[in-house]
Amino acid sequence: MNTFFRGLAIRVTGTSTRIMVRSAWTLLAAAMLSGCLGVPASVEPVQGFDLNRYLGKWYEIARLDHSFEEGLDNVTAVYSLRDDGGVNVVNRGFLSKDNVYKEALGRAYFVNDSDEGYLKVSFFRPFYASYVIFELDQDGYQYAFVSGPDTSFLWLLSRTPTVEQALVDHFIATSARLGFDIGKLIFPIQK
Repeated sequence: MNTFFRGLAIRVTGTSTRIMVRSAWTLLAAAMLSGCLGVPASVEPVQGFDLNRYLGKWYEIARLDHSFEEGLDNVTAVYSLRDDGGVNVVNRGFLSKDNVYKEALGRAYFVNDSDEGYLKVSFFRPFYASYVIFELDQDGYQYAFVSGPDTSFLWLLSRTPTVEQALVDHFIATSARLGFDIGKLIFPIQK
């Protein structure tokens, strides 16, 4: 009888352990996913955002570097409307050390309202990360300051491959004030 109860306890404990481990992984994944959809504390997404005006081609003028963009120049992003109301994303850059263009295809959706510059973007579904437009040329949609879920992600995008130094200076000053590490900014070559 004692052996029966010990076997039952092991089976129940084994099942409980599997349930606890599965629950822990679920909680960890949820925490990671929600953390990736955050907005840096110092950043406010733009309001009055118009997706149709934002669609099209953008050039990357500056960025904080990450492994997925390391060594890339001539970086562009092209946004187009999806049938489901989301946005197709095509990021492209030239890796000179290998003499090849690299391309990443993704999709983006609004996190809250469609008039707020706060989207989630995925290049590896089901994982999404924040795409937060925190400054935008409201008149002509000619430049955008973009953040990710925290201050380690930062981009200056423009409709043209070059911009005036005054805009770069404004981007640097604004980004520094908001807590981004501007000492690590990269200015990729645009041709």
